[in-house]
Amino acid sequence: MKPDFAEKSRYKTAPKTTVKLTDLLKVEPKKEQTAANEVKAEVNEPFTPQQLQAAWNDFAELRKKFQAEYQLLGQPYEFKDNVVTVHLHNTVQEMMFNGFRLELSAFVREKLKNNVLQIVGELREVEETGRVLYTNRDKFDYLAEKNPILKELKDRLGLDTDY
Repeated sequence: MKPDFAEKSRYKTAPKTTVKLTDLLKVEPKKEQTAANEVKAEVNEPFTPQQLQAAWNDFAELRKKFQAEYQLLGQPYEFKDNVVTVHLHNTVQEMMFNGFRLELSAFVREKLKNNVLQIVGELREVEETGRVLYTNRDKFDYLAEKNPILKELKDRLGLDTDY
């Protein structure tokens, strides 16, 4: 079935507009910017490590309801040349830290009034504390290494370390 002419007129098309190239090249002079639109001058007040620690603790208190983040913020960090390096133990901590790092940076910068401060996370391996002592024999051998007199005492008294 062919559309009727009356039916075609029902669909109205937008009027065609033409753009002149000379209109595109016209540039209006810039208006003076108000104080609200001006870019703030960078604020870089000096601060002490104690002030940094206080700001860090304030942010940690705000994140106390997120236990994992709170524990992460309690880990040691290094401060050198306006860079705070947080020591991370695994990739899970790294992902979590990257999730709130920008908020932390903004909070600490605002608190200390210093826009140069940077906060980064560094993945470090945890040093092994030693072997795990499960049996009584392992425990006795470990202590005997530190105190050789224990072996002599065991032999004199006729003790058995397996119990």
